[in-house]
Amino acid sequence: MIFPRLALSLGLAATCACVSAEHWPGWRGPRQDGTSVDRSVPTKWDSANEARWKTEIPGAGHASPIVWGNRVFVVSCLPEREERVLLCLDAATGKILWQDVVLKSMLEGKHPLNSHASSTPSTDGERVFTAFLDRKEVVVMAHDFQGKRVWEKRPGEFSSRHGFSSSPMLYQDKVIVNCDHDGDGYMVALSREDGRELWRIDRPNKTRSYCAPLIRTIAGREQMVLTGTKCVTSYDPRDGHLLWMMDGPTEQFVASPVYNDRTGWVYITGGFPDHHILAIQPDGEGNVTKTHIRWRTNRGVAYVPSPISEGNWFLVVSDSGVGFCFDAKTGEVAWQERMGETHASLVSANGLVYFINDDGVVRVVRPGSTYELIAQSSVGEKVFASPAISGGHLFVRGDKHLFCY
Repeated sequence: MIFPRLALSLGLAATCACVSAEHWPGWRGPRQDGTSVDRSVPTKWDSANEARWKTEIPGAGHASPIVWGNRVFVVSCLPEREERVLLCLDAATGKILWQDVVLKSMLEGKHPLNSHASSTPSTDGERVFTAFLDRKEVVVMAHDFQGKRVWEKRPGEFSSRHGFSSSPMLYQDKVIVNCDHDGDGYMVALSREDGRELWRIDRPNKTRSYCAPLIRTIAGREQMVLTGTKCVTSYDPRDGHLLWMMDGPTEQFVASPVYNDRTGWVYITGGFPDHHILAIQPDGEGNVTKTHIRWRTNRGVAYVPSPISEGNWFLVVSDSGVGFCFDAKTGEVAWQERMGETHASLVSANGLVYFINDDGVVRVVRPGSTYELIAQSSVGEKVFASPAISGGHLFVRGDKHLFCY
């Protein structure tokens, strides 16, 4: 049974565009695609000092903040103590209410652009779920809203010289974690209540990837779409059985898929070593490599930042820092514009798309046939984490601080 608070939040977000505020419960928000129905999110400020609040976050991390009502949660790594911590802040004031050590362990090796706290937590309104790497073991933990540990599970090994960054995703009574790695890769669904294993998927090809799945009703059925380990796959999130798969189009992925309800297609961008953007018709069965690609391009491909689909448009910022806007139906490029090197994923609110580059420059753009810059601001420090939107506020995690605008 779907957890009632989460079901209410997702149902309202999906069916009532007039709602002016919603929770941001996990990676890429309530629909797992970076979009918000909020109509009152700020688009411009003159300086970082114009933030409603600004709180120094101990340690370092690239995980996004998540928001549920009057609480903001974020994870961080304190390298001098070899601790990975979960923090809870007051959404109105930015005051740190509590901090708990989730894991104390030798720091794993990682890519210079990764962090030791890159997995965005998730929440169902009662518990907060985190994922870290303890040397070679994945650690998934649940806390309550008062900071008390509820359960801890170690579902398996994970090996990658680039480090760990798999965000736990919620579906019904499940916490789902993707563990594609350089070994016997797997996905696992754990019980939200007590952490017991509900299903496990053996992943093919034994190749590291870092994509979080997109889980929603697509083409009239429940789907969990995932890019990684040399393929694109869709599973039924209820029991993990395979619905369809597509070979390639590349080896490794980081960016998450998105869905456009006007076209009914799923869009992916990746990756390494080959570069592709695909629009996929997601109603197939079995291997759909030769039958269900609606359009493909090698322009504007992003490896790290996840794209967004807003209205009739598909937007992405390339590895080289150029923003592209594509017609979601045809794949034609409407415009391209230099944004600066970017690792934060795109978000949108009130029909506007927010690009935040690594230098903390925020560009708010209206998708369309021509480039229309609505506003440009700065948070005043480096930004690698993707932002969150809730209650008319934009939450941005910088190198040292969490900002609320």
